[in-house]
Amino acid sequence: MKFSFKNDYSEGCHPHILQALLQCNYDQQAGYGEDIYSLKAKELIKEKMNNHDSEIYFVSGGTQANLIIISSILKPYQCVISASTGHILNNEAGAIEATGHKIVSIETEDGKLSPLDIIPILESHRNVPHQVMPKLVYISNSTELGTVYTTAELEELSIFCKENRLYLFMDGARIGHGIMSEASDLTLEKVAKFTDVFYLGGTKNGALIGEAIVINNLDLQEDFAFNIKQKGALLAKGRLLGIQFMELMKNDLYFDLAKHANQQAMKIKNALKEKDVIFLSDTYTNQIFPILKNMLIQKLAESFEFYIWKNINEEFSAIRLITSWNTSDQAVSDFIEIIKNEG
Repeated sequence: MKFSFKNDYSEGCHPHILQALLQCNYDQQAGYGEDIYSLKAKELIKEKMNNHDSEIYFVSGGTQANLIIISSILKPYQCVISASTGHILNNEAGAIEATGHKIVSIETEDGKLSPLDIIPILESHRNVPHQVMPKLVYISNSTELGTVYTTAELEELSIFCKENRLYLFMDGARIGHGIMSEASDLTLEKVAKFTDVFYLGGTKNGALIGEAIVINNLDLQEDFAFNIKQKGALLAKGRLLGIQFMELMKNDLYFDLAKHANQQAMKIKNALKEKDVIFLSDTYTNQIFPILKNMLIQKLAESFEFYIWKNINEEFSAIRLITSWNTSDQAVSDFIEIIKNEG
């Protein structure tokens, strides 16, 4: 059977979560996220952020989180600003547009947004009331290209958004990998400080399913629960999500799992660099995009699964490799061995 580097959610979940689910299985608990496990998980997250004023809600998936957050924040005539690589733009089947909100995209080389990128959008949308109103800036960390924001970059973006009455929303599907990247100086506390809302992704970092929506802007907290219920995301057995995040937050398991995934990707990256391989983007998370000879890609594909991300020319293509919380040393070594022998 081929080993998959296609994504970071091919495996089930970390054993601690399975054990906790079994141990708590016969406990009778309140429904809809009012169980003791969900309440404990929320407190643990608030402690990690050093912010007890934030409100936290658990939902099952990333697209669901993005849809609920954006549709609840924006008025019908307001739009989202996103990098052209943004997940909401390319991988969610028009979910945001289906709620009536246009996404205005910006081309960037590294998948990140800066104030200089956003200014032209604001300047080109001044024909009031005939154009949609830019109101929310959507960013991902780590980005869809595996790059990360620094504290200085996020703070600058936060200040700019406040000055221009824009909301700042961070898609955190891989926030653990972003924070634990060797290129990052961000912490969960800083993310909470500089964003209006973000979410902690569990699906791609050791959970069976689940994302934790964190609303930091007090003005956006009121009645948010109605949006989750109306969109069909309020689970009667909310404990299933709460137990998972309770375990992930204990003893920093969430961050340890992300760090492991990053380190496995960096082993492959460093081996490729020794063979003078170049990359589409210089990443330090669990996503890497090496540009390889097509003949080598065919050889690797005999033992591994991955996406061919971009055709460079007749001889070379870029592939995407993603490591997970459970990527073994053996899988990494086997991949590197082929690189050394065939590269």
